[in-house]
Amino acid sequence: MTTDQYLAELGQQFRVDAVRATSHAASGHATSSMSAADLMAVLLARYLRYDFDWPDHPGNDHLILSKGHASPLLYAAYKAAGVISDEELLTFRDHGSRLEGHPTPRLPWVDVATGSLGQGLPIGVGIALAGQRLEQAPYRVWVLCGDSELAEGAVWEAFEHAGYEKLSNLTAIVDVNRLGQRGPTRHEWDLDAYARRMGAFGWHTIEVDGHDPAAIDAAYGEALDVTDRPAVVLARTMKGRGVAAVQDREGMHGKPVPDAEEAVAELGGVRDLRVDVERPAAVTAPRQTHGVRADLPRYTVGDKVATRNAYGEALAAVGSARQDVVALDGEVSDSTRSEFFAKAHPDRFFECYIAEQELVASAVGMQVRGWTPFVSTFAAFFTRAHDFVRMASVSRAGLNLAGSHAGVAIGEDGPSQMGLEDLAMFRSLHGSTVLYPCDANQTARLVAAMADGAGGVRYLRTSRGASPVIYGPDEEFPVGGSKLLRSSAEDRLTIVAAGVTVHEALAAADELAADGVAVRVLDMYSIKPVDAHALLDAADRTGCLLTVEDHRSQGGLGDAVLDAFTDGRAVPRLIRLAVDTMPGSATPAEQLRDAGIDAAAIVAAVRRYVGASAGADVAA
Repeated sequence: MTTDQYLAELGQQFRVDAVRATSHAASGHATSSMSAADLMAVLLARYLRYDFDWPDHPGNDHLILSKGHASPLLYAAYKAAGVISDEELLTFRDHGSRLEGHPTPRLPWVDVATGSLGQGLPIGVGIALAGQRLEQAPYRVWVLCGDSELAEGAVWEAFEHAGYEKLSNLTAIVDVNRLGQRGPTRHEWDLDAYARRMGAFGWHTIEVDGHDPAAIDAAYGEALDVTDRPAVVLARTMKGRGVAAVQDREGMHGKPVPDAEEAVAELGGVRDLRVDVERPAAVTAPRQTHGVRADLPRYTVGDKVATRNAYGEALAAVGSARQDVVALDGEVSDSTRSEFFAKAHPDRFFECYIAEQELVASAVGMQVRGWTPFVSTFAAFFTRAHDFVRMASVSRAGLNLAGSHAGVAIGEDGPSQMGLEDLAMFRSLHGSTVLYPCDANQTARLVAAMADGAGGVRYLRTSRGASPVIYGPDEEFPVGGSKLLRSSAEDRLTIVAAGVTVHEALAAADELAADGVAVRVLDMYSIKPVDAHALLDAADRTGCLLTVEDHRSQGGLGDAVLDAFTDGRAVPRLIRLAVDTMPGSATPAEQLRDAGIDAAAIVAAVRRYVGASAGADVAA
């Protein structure tokens, strides 16, 4: 058979296997897989360079199925490549199967989880950036997108960023099958409408019949010949191609075909073609320097230093010790202080501009290649990229994020700039680490700990204003720990604080001590994992915990403390001070006072508790 005939047969095999897998599962996206089958067949057989026996080969191309719901197509390709069996293909969506409804890195050939539409191309940009700017490696990034997801704003952040960076190692393939979930897409089969937009962002555009293997072959070849910009192949296809009962029909999205046996027969029957995917050329992997101890900045006790400054200086120091560390920022590096890294290591700093989704996505892509990314922006602005962070967790990504300008303590800028929900957002992620330092030396140590983290999403919250250095430069701050700053045998309760409120708690403790009221002060710098042992001990010794946080009362420090008492033991008396107002513009001191989380508010809360306790004792 000729090459074109072989490619056509391979495409039909992919359609048949998508029908079989979804029919066995009684669920799944058969028609979305069938539309892109020819696109995948030509890519796998003719252009992908990949060693399936060595998924971490530094020269491997990267294939991202952005339209992750078409996972049966990807699994059919893996079967053709000989890395999964036909028996495993038919475990699609079964309990315990690696072949999940949307692909995840449970399969070693999947770089990142997809299925939340619009994320594949932004992450592909990050992988391509690593290849072009950091590694100068010859691998190519292929991203197979659906047309429906082109309505997502994140996709256009990616098109602009890739065009600006002239990522000639990136090729997007768009399966323009006209139909979305509930009906036609915005532009249906108007390939020119897409081409005009993508061309405006500096991409080379190629329009093609997505069911003509020879034309697809030529389009991919043309994309490879483009050396000064990224290329996009816009392929006109039909959803459900090859089966009359579903081809280009509305209402068939996300469903198996009505009669699988009839559909398989119509497609020409079951096939077992195998593809000997070409392996990449030998490439020297960039050497990563994990575990090297950085010469961290040292701060003098009593000095006033903003934790955001300490973050930037520590990040630059870690970057000097570790060549695998990269930094990305969303055009606020002068505020987050990642500019210190940018000045020290300009070749490993990436300006992503005010595009927070692409900012996080680029970092996810870079960690795929073994880099250790630190992502910085205002804590409030990570909310825009929450879905990317959520999917990074699903991808088992190792990611460091630093949110500055947290809480009402930023002062006059007002609520639009205040991160007041960030702790809740990051605590809710599976396997995440959430840290909130109160002074410069603590911050520096925690930055180094983040760089050495074994995986997962790690979040560091920093503050805008300068605060006193209370710890020496040699103090250790293990993740999951806490620091006891005040204690005595006469403590009436424990004040649990983090970040800016640690200093308010210490001031309150001093004022209370002058009045003869002893309280314990616990610096809970690790919000997740929380130091349950220290909290249980404090509860046993003082009977009452008072949490004070520059954050909303939902999901932050107070809830983290409460989680330590979910093991069936008696819960101590709890008092919670948090931001329950809507702030305006005011000085930092006024903001803390108005929110009821400053030293005076802590003192008042303790006195109420002590007075109530004394009254209860008299009544008894």
